Amino acid sequence: MPKPLLPVVNRPIMEHVLRLLKRHGLNETVVTVQFLASLVKNYFGDGEELGMELTYANEEKPLGTAGSVKNAEEALKDDAFLVISGDALTDFDLTDLINFHKEKGSLVTVCLTRVPNPLEFGITIVDEEGKVERFLEKPTWGQVFSDTVNTGIYVMEPEVFNYVDPDVPVDWSGDVFPQLMKEGKPIYGYVAEGYWEDVGTHESYVKAQADVLERKVDVDIDGFEISPGVWVAEGAEVHPDAVLRGPLYVGDYAKVEAGAEIREHTVIGSNVVVKSGAFLHKAVVADNVYVGPHSNLRGCVVGKNTDIMRAARIEDGAVIGDECLVGEESIIQGNVRVYPFKTIEAGAFVNTSVIWESRGQAHLFGARGVSGILNVEITPELAVRLAGAYATTLKKGSTVTTARDHSRGARALKRAVISALQASAIDVRDLENVPLPVARQQTARGSAGGIMIRTTLGVPDSVDIMFFDGQGADLSQGSQRKLDRVFARQEYRRAFPGEIGDLHFPSSVFDSYTGSLLRNVDITGIAESGLKVVVDASNGSAGLVLPSLLGKLGVDSLTINPGLDEARPTESADMRRSGLVRLGEIVASSRAAFGVRFDPVGERLSLVDEKGRIIEDDRALLVMLDLIAAERRSGRVALPVTTTRIAEQVAAYHGTQVEWTTTSPDDLTRVGGEEGAIFGGDGKGGFIVPEFSSVYDGTAAFVRLIGLVARTQLTLSQIDARIPRAHVLKRDLATPWAVKGLVMRRVVEAAGDRFVDTTDGVRVVETDGRWVMVLPDPAEAVTHLWAEGPDDASAQALLDEWAAVVDSAGR
Repeated sequence: MPKPLLPVVNRPIMEHVLRLLKRHGLNETVVTVQFLASLVKNYFGDGEELGMELTYANEEKPLGTAGSVKNAEEALKDDAFLVISGDALTDFDLTDLINFHKEKGSLVTVCLTRVPNPLEFGITIVDEEGKVERFLEKPTWGQVFSDTVNTGIYVMEPEVFNYVDPDVPVDWSGDVFPQLMKEGKPIYGYVAEGYWEDVGTHESYVKAQADVLERKVDVDIDGFEISPGVWVAEGAEVHPDAVLRGPLYVGDYAKVEAGAEIREHTVIGSNVVVKSGAFLHKAVVADNVYVGPHSNLRGCVVGKNTDIMRAARIEDGAVIGDECLVGEESIIQGNVRVYPFKTIEAGAFVNTSVIWESRGQAHLFGARGVSGILNVEITPELAVRLAGAYATTLKKGSTVTTARDHSRGARALKRAVISALQASAIDVRDLENVPLPVARQQTARGSAGGIMIRTTLGVPDSVDIMFFDGQGADLSQGSQRKLDRVFARQEYRRAFPGEIGDLHFPSSVFDSYTGSLLRNVDITGIAESGLKVVVDASNGSAGLVLPSLLGKLGVDSLTINPGLDEARPTESADMRRSGLVRLGEIVASSRAAFGVRFDPVGERLSLVDEKGRIIEDDRALLVMLDLIAAERRSGRVALPVTTTRIAEQVAAYHGTQVEWTTTSPDDLTRVGGEEGAIFGGDGKGGFIVPEFSSVYDGTAAFVRLIGLVARTQLTLSQIDARIPRAHVLKRDLATPWAVKGLVMRRVVEAAGDRFVDTTDGVRVVETDGRWVMVLPDPAEAVTHLWAEGPDDASAQALLDEWAAVVDSAGR
């Protein structure tokens, strides 16, 4: 970045300088530019916004301090002119300087100031009249004979150009002034009172910010002083529960959440988001930066468009360049430089500068599609590129089904996705807001694939962009890698004008879905059973399909929370828990057979028994398994390897067989869709009903459950009571990406002669049947551990033992 464009309290240094010139009546200015000249020109233009006239003089090669001014001679040759640096912050009285020049009849007047450390500046000695006697550029302490230094501000008469050769590097202090003094020309020094800081180092840059906030320099600050020293610009949102200790500055349209703490000498740029729990002290943060929850920034400088993720720490003196990503819980030590467009991985400890490494995720896809913080990691621009890459993997003229949840963010991103698909010669069937299982089912009806955009479960600030194959299932690992490659190479297909894709909105989507569901799932006995159920739609899109479904089932039902709530597209774990407690109270008081609660997109299901007690998700999987296996008496059940081995006992008791899968949802749905599959589930509320579809579907699981309960004549609590208790514990350990491979090798070595299952990660089975599983996370710097034993204490001991193995490898 050109130094004059470095922002000081959200204005480039050069803008502060131009405003000073204007205050002193100097409205016509020539700007000499060389390094990244276009950036300076684009920002300031012709000066109209500042009420000035700006013209530019380009240096094709470095010409020195005098040569660059000589390059602008044509605009300066008619009258005395002032030379001032665009990268030094000052509030000197330029009018008094000009008057001094005129009074002395000087050819050149040098503006001087006193500094405590003159080593980095040119020292100037003047006599009692102010006439310059001697110059010395950047002296050693042995040569220091004054604290009066040259500020690089001059008033000059056009005659001075006679002493500057054109098109060659020439310096004022080193070449021109000594020649003028030799010839006895009048050169005077004016010692200015006021503020002057040559912003040439990190320390001086941070100091300049602090000095402006402390009002040690007379410059304009945009915004309102809402309390002493606390400046907040137009449009900024600062929560009343945020802690602000001035002097500090919050830029326009920035957002500071409750629980954030901003301390002295911090400057926050435009459109910056500071999340709850973040702490900033003496930090300079440029525009469009995301400061994640519980991050800690002290005495650092952060460039524009950078994302600082949860609990990251940046120490005193560190500088982060533009458009970087600082991962969760990473630590950047003091005085480290991170150059632009770099990624610091989650959990990294950085104590040397990051210069050559490139930015970029190893993989786009996480557990549920492409996920990230809305308008930070997942932007409309990213959505367009992703959709373009996805379209490129399909044939021209293919149809893609699009859908979303009821959030505004998903609606905005879906529009971007549709535009990109059409521009890539893809026809689009847009379902608008529908439950996720409906989007999958409709995708499987003649589309080459589908895209669903939803709020991340439990994370209201984040969204998932989910990609489906032609069967409505998540893309396979191979298809994900193909999309990854196209996206990374940015080889997006574009349609010719006559090939732009069509857009249409299918009708009767919900009738089509419920009709197909009721034709394929066994509902015999429901109408005659007289069952009463309570259904909680969670103010989500599941409520859109329930009215027509419940009526056709002929079941006595009470639906709660049926309306859509745009302000709450997802729910936290606490909100979900309190919703289940409330559901339990209604079930018990209304004497219903059971209660179900859908997640906001209708994909997952939680259960409450007839007594109003919550059946935990891992337990609900066993209850459903027991019911289905008891009725079918044969077939295969798809379960992830992290599921309790009690599931094997339940399945075997009823003559069915468990097929273990990886923890990847696409692997579970693949097995759930194979011939002979009767059930699948992930232990997190996701259930597969193979006779209807091979994907998670809360509504299908609900219909299946009503039929099973109606026909079995048993209550959910009775079924739950006959299944043994499971003791599976889980733990997550932070593991830097660089040592994940080493961790897994150490685990295999530590297993020794014990049985090792590598279906997913490494599962080590003890001779007594206890087991532990170690699995590196595909998207985060984390290793997951599961352990099962006959009781919690033995499972805990196993977990502790293997956590020590993982930790030792990670150190």
